[in-house]
Amino acid sequence: MDGVLATQLLEVSDDPNCLVDGGFWAISTTYEGDFRAAKFGSVVAAEFPTAPDESRIIGKWESSSTEDEYLQYVESIRHEIETGGVYQVNACRRLSLETNGSLAAAFQKILIANPAPFASYLNFSDIEIASASPELFLERIGSQIKTSPIKGTKRNASELFGAKDRAENVMIVDLMRNDLGQICKSGTIKVPELLRDEAHPGLSHLVSDVSGELRAGITWSEILKTLLPAGSISGAPKSAAVKIISEHEKVERGNYCGVIGWVHGDEAVLSVAIRIFWRDKKFIHFGTGAGITWNSDPLSEWNETQLKAERLISIVGGQL
Repeated sequence: MDGVLATQLLEVSDDPNCLVDGGFWAISTTYEGDFRAAKFGSVVAAEFPTAPDESRIIGKWESSSTEDEYLQYVESIRHEIETGGVYQVNACRRLSLETNGSLAAAFQKILIANPAPFASYLNFSDIEIASASPELFLERIGSQIKTSPIKGTKRNASELFGAKDRAENVMIVDLMRNDLGQICKSGTIKVPELLRDEAHPGLSHLVSDVSGELRAGITWSEILKTLLPAGSISGAPKSAAVKIISEHEKVERGNYCGVIGWVHGDEAVLSVAIRIFWRDKKFIHFGTGAGITWNSDPLSEWNETQLKAERLISIVGGQL
């Protein structure tokens, strides 16, 4: 991840309290809250090792929701908003393809053709993830923490973000201010940058920063319990959004919409696990979604999920 290469696996844990030992741990959580961490003995600054030169992944990606089903999902969320049950929900679907293709080789292609700021590859135990995440979930340096939620996507820099994108971003900023306020010192929560137009490979995103200073004695277990799932991939209010997601999405999100990154004592870089490929036995999956508000047009939201998938699948292989 960003030039950090960790090898020599020492230990695997599903208990967040393992992070208190001060070692270097690579971590992955699922959207549903499962936690896995791998402690590595060697951590160096190095390029990603050259993976075997393999052909592109081939086959048809199958969606967990048809277009009609997704449009109905969006309308259901708009109805919930109309009746006052929620303000915003991130509606997702899963693309799956049966293949023996290598995710290491796929990640190598991603690094070249789609150098995302939080691109990372994680492989230990039964977890294999190739991530092109553009979104920072949490950066920690000592007691200082920062999160940078993304809400708003456009195809190119010449377009303008609309009122829907800006309103959605502000909603999630408010949610993250509230979440950080539960673990940070009173009066330290700040928004150093609001509604930044940020260029990414093939897309532009609307990004904001929220920062704070952790209260003394706050543990990693408390941090993760308070902040997960991330506001940008759940919704606002978070409790209502999570309930709607569980009622409408046919399959678990799994590693998609969790977090992926590293923790080393009181330092960390954790990304939101979006734009990821992950392996589940003989299947590779890719998740895609869109934030839904009252102003959402269902077809436009479906098209946004397609847009987010098209670039990376065109790099890795297969047909949408």
